[in-house]
Amino acid sequence: MASSQDRSQGRTGGIVSGGTAEAATYTGNRALQIEEPLIFEMGQPGRCGVDLPEPPRVKDRLNGLRRTGDIGLPGLSEPQVVQHYTRLSQKNYAIDMGVYPLGSCTMKHNPRINEKVARLPGIGDLHPLQPVSTVQGALELIDRLAHWLKTLTGMPAVAMSPAAGAHGEMCGMMAIAAALKARGERAQRKTVLAPESAHGTNPATAAAIGFTVKPIPANDRGRVDLTALKAALGPDVAAIMLTNPNTCGLFESEIVEIAQAVHAAGAYFYCDGANFNAIAGRVRPGDLGVDCMHINLHKTFSTPHGGGGPGAGPVVLSAALAPYAPYPWIVKDGATWRVAEDESKVEGTPLGRLKAFHGQMGMFTRALAYIMSHGADGLKQASEDAVLSANYVMAALKDTMSPAFDGPCMHEALFDDSFLKDTGVSTLDFAKAMIDEGYHPMTMYFPLVVHGAMLIEPTESVAKEDLDQFIGALRSLAARAKTGTAAEAFKAAPLYAPRRRLDETLAARKPILRWKPSNNPPETDPVKQAAE
Repeated sequence: MASSQDRSQGRTGGIVSGGTAEAATYTGNRALQIEEPLIFEMGQPGRCGVDLPEPPRVKDRLNGLRRTGDIGLPGLSEPQVVQHYTRLSQKNYAIDMGVYPLGSCTMKHNPRINEKVARLPGIGDLHPLQPVSTVQGALELIDRLAHWLKTLTGMPAVAMSPAAGAHGEMCGMMAIAAALKARGERAQRKTVLAPESAHGTNPATAAAIGFTVKPIPANDRGRVDLTALKAALGPDVAAIMLTNPNTCGLFESEIVEIAQAVHAAGAYFYCDGANFNAIAGRVRPGDLGVDCMHINLHKTFSTPHGGGGPGAGPVVLSAALAPYAPYPWIVKDGATWRVAEDESKVEGTPLGRLKAFHGQMGMFTRALAYIMSHGADGLKQASEDAVLSANYVMAALKDTMSPAFDGPCMHEALFDDSFLKDTGVSTLDFAKAMIDEGYHPMTMYFPLVVHGAMLIEPTESVAKEDLDQFIGALRSLAARAKTGTAAEAFKAAPLYAPRRRLDETLAARKPILRWKPSNNPPETDPVKQAAE
């Protein structure tokens, strides 16, 4: 939220709506849309929601570094704290409020049964340092989830510890590097091929591990150019990192030929599994020739995510890479489960440990609940419904907006900005106008291979009538933009959000990450203000 010094710039009171000027309110509130200061501005010295006993005096063990001033936390009563965060929550868009069309992110409904299971006693209160004898059920749960991930992907092994997608990418590429080293070819094979239609983290991960990245162009169908790929293959290539379905929302129809060509050149096939939500239950990546693939449990298997977490990115591995899976390994000795830690004797040569402890237990629990409650038929239907929803959106908008590529899509519908040509309305303007219609904008300007990209992923959990209303809103906005007279109104959007359009470039380049009290705080005494 903006501070009190900046709020007057962003207020929505006094705007013009339907040709009638709305009166600005004294408070800045607009009925249930309540103006909210920063919590630090609300705080008062000495105010506290609880009474705490005076702590006993103890010997100073801080070597003279004891704090001499206030810690800087705001002082509020309990009702103030509850009201503040409740009001803030009402200013956020959420998957529980409506259609959340972000492409690539898969903002799907999170079934409440997953949350209930994750909070069960004995699961929600686990600690990773408990004795192994007290967590036998948890280890079995991890192994059971691993079994279903291997079953769904057709792969013989899985590393469960990676924390999220990019971490999973690093795990897979480290396994490939370890396999090449075992073959005596690590020094020779330094190149990783990264198609333009792959996720941007792919080349970053390869570079971080020490590989040289070589881009592979897309063809006019939005898929990997097979001719260019084959020309780039050689004895210096370690692997290809390919996303399937790719970032354009398209299935790589020549993926088997790609895998065969990569393997014939002695390289490995890394598949980015962030879009597994489109094919789970329909296609097993192992059958396509994939050597390793991370799975975003928070996308495909419904764990709530956003704002940097939580996430989980298990990596499935082919027989060629399975020996290099990182520690820890979950092992069963007779009827007892144990955790194979660093230097434990296992059937392989693990590449080491990637993170503390054993993975994201809460994410594992939610993912297993999702898989078991859906069953094989339910997972297959979820993928089919996600693809159906995206193609429904594509078919309903293709005469008004401009599809980036011809033909059907997978779970994402991708449009470019050519329908906005000569209107004076940009992709960003279009996105801001969506906020006034009550929708979080779709993913904008991504993938980079499409100019002014608008990537929509409706997911399988959106009802048809909600999709129809969303489609109607986009058709209405597109029609307004094409009149050629609405550019100024689009550039003023959003009008009805708690904040008007902010300078996002300045905010990104010069973020203010710490609040500091003003030397001249604004006058807040209403009696004094009235007298003046």
